Amino acid sequence: MVAIDRLFFAKDTMGATPAQVTHQLSKLTQRLRSRTARVKQRIFHSDESSTESSDSDSTVKKIKPVIKEESPTKQARQVPTAPSLEEPGTDGGATRRTWHFHRPRLPASIDPYTDHIYVLWLFLVALAFNWNTWMVPMRAAFPLGQNGPLALWLTGDYVSDALYLCDILLLQPRLQFVHYGDIIKDKKEMRKNYLHSLRFKFDIVSLLPLDLLYFVVGFNPLLRLPRFLKFGAFFEFNNRLEAILSKAFIYRVIRTTCYLLYTLHLNACLYYWASNYEENRASVWTYDGEGNHYIRCYYFAVKSLLTIGGLPDPTSLFEISFQLLNYFLGVFAFSVIIGQMRDVIGAATAAKTHYRTSMDGTLAYMASYNIPRAVQNRVRSWYEYTWTSQGMLDETELLEQIPAKMQLDIAIDVNFDTVSNVELFKGCDTQMIHDMLVRMRSVVYLPGDFVCKKGEIGREMYIIKSGSVQVLGGPDGRLVLVTLRAGCVFGEISLLAVGGGNRRTADVVAHGFTNLFILEKKDLHSILHHYPDSQRLLRKKAKRLLSKGTKGPKKKAKKHPEPIIPPRPQTPKLFRLMMSVANHSGLVGRLVRRAKRGEPVAPEVPMEPTKPRHSQSPPTSPVHQHSPSHRRAEPPHGDSDEVVSMSDQSLTIHMAHSSSGEDQLTVGTVNEGGPNKAKGPGD
Repeated sequence: MVAIDRLFFAKDTMGATPAQVTHQLSKLTQRLRSRTARVKQRIFHSDESSTESSDSDSTVKKIKPVIKEESPTKQARQVPTAPSLEEPGTDGGATRRTWHFHRPRLPASIDPYTDHIYVLWLFLVALAFNWNTWMVPMRAAFPLGQNGPLALWLTGDYVSDALYLCDILLLQPRLQFVHYGDIIKDKKEMRKNYLHSLRFKFDIVSLLPLDLLYFVVGFNPLLRLPRFLKFGAFFEFNNRLEAILSKAFIYRVIRTTCYLLYTLHLNACLYYWASNYEENRASVWTYDGEGNHYIRCYYFAVKSLLTIGGLPDPTSLFEISFQLLNYFLGVFAFSVIIGQMRDVIGAATAAKTHYRTSMDGTLAYMASYNIPRAVQNRVRSWYEYTWTSQGMLDETELLEQIPAKMQLDIAIDVNFDTVSNVELFKGCDTQMIHDMLVRMRSVVYLPGDFVCKKGEIGREMYIIKSGSVQVLGGPDGRLVLVTLRAGCVFGEISLLAVGGGNRRTADVVAHGFTNLFILEKKDLHSILHHYPDSQRLLRKKAKRLLSKGTKGPKKKAKKHPEPIIPPRPQTPKLFRLMMSVANHSGLVGRLVRRAKRGEPVAPEVPMEPTKPRHSQSPPTSPVHQHSPSHRRAEPPHGDSDEVVSMSDQSLTIHMAHSSSGEDQLTVGTVNEGGPNKAKGPGD
């Protein structure tokens, strides 16, 4: 009905004005309240007796809710609530609450591996089993049934029998089982599986009603020996309890100790029975009947099984045979129990033994190579802190033993919250982040260790699990720029930088004992190969972050107005070459001084008509007027040359006029002995 009302309400409010929507909300509220009143009426009518039916009807009519006129906005804000359990009574002031009790019911199927309630039930069955195994031999050997509280023994016996019976009828037929990899939860299949099991046969034999023979042979506790066949529940309880305990080795030690005590208990019962068997012969070996029967016999069993010594020598053949058997049994049982105890303690301390062995081997290696004492102390500190903080040296060794799916589940619980908060990975595929979590490894850094140094190629990113790191900078590289603590991430840009990775821009040092998660670039690239969308997104983010760190804000170029006068044309290259040579040789300053004195700037060179060249020979440069060397004669034939000596010792510029009308410029040097030949076009 509520769904229908919502449907009509949605249909009525399509395209309606706010006032119409408010009116529809008020009508919906009234219908819900009236429906609530009718439900209350039915509840009270079912609870009242038939004799008070008339009074109940009148009462229900009186408690019909009255709808007050409220403002449209207030009615729109009201939300329909569920019917209350408290209603005013007929007297007007009293209240009444309706309670519904549900009978406890057993589940249709029980998971024996994860259900803790089932483990608790196995504990009760194990107590019943221990009652029988401890009390039946003691009551059979010692005179407890005749002189002791017989009602107490019978009560304990039949309570344990009731637990056995409930386990057979109610619990065992409901246990799930695995058949060819499938978990079977069908009632018939579970019952059939239990009925065809060997455990069912043992359970049935353990409950044989041999106690009825008490009326024939009298009270004999040995008739309850079949109760020992319920040992399956006891060992199952041990396995299930060890599976849920965080320190199961403690329970194993207690259980092994109980095995030893039970062996001594059986030996004490056998010794008292042997003493009664030899009661017709007075012997120092048998129990003399003084003191507490059980305590004195238990003391003898301890000295006998543990081979402490100090026992009286047996005299008869029976006593000697019993004592020899007792010695053999004691040595065997004691060695088995001690060996089992050693295995339990060794398994409990296996991780610490591995830690000690690794540290001792590493320190011995460093001592053999004369490693400095400071380095050895740091290695020892790393071993001690890693063991104290993690309880193991390498977490990957432990996780490699379980399937990949379980490794992923553990990694998600440990690292997902930290990695998902990294800005670089926000918006990426969740499955990609899951794959990254498996590739991460944990590394512990000591105080003062450099996590990364300035200038080195960044090939991994770091996530701080515990501790803190300091980013150093400044002129001397010792200024603390920022301190990063648990949950912070650094080095993530280097994962997607091109060209082999960007270089680190600062030193990062561990401030204290720091535990970091490391993700290498090669692992990320192998993951991104299967997630192209996330790869494109990460590249965009990496480029944006890199450009943000390397480039400043772009400045808009100012537009200059066009000049009224056009710019001056560029100086020709040949003229610039000549000016640079002149500045280099000092010719410009010399020519300026000559011009100020009124002297000619350059000698006049007569020009002759151009004649065809018969032989190509290098022209000779005329000697400067200030040069001490003589002037060479001009060639009778050939092109006309113009030689300008720029300096007495530095440079000579030679210009040749060829027959083709082109001018060739040659620059030469002048040595101390005279000018060199200028290179012509044919040289």
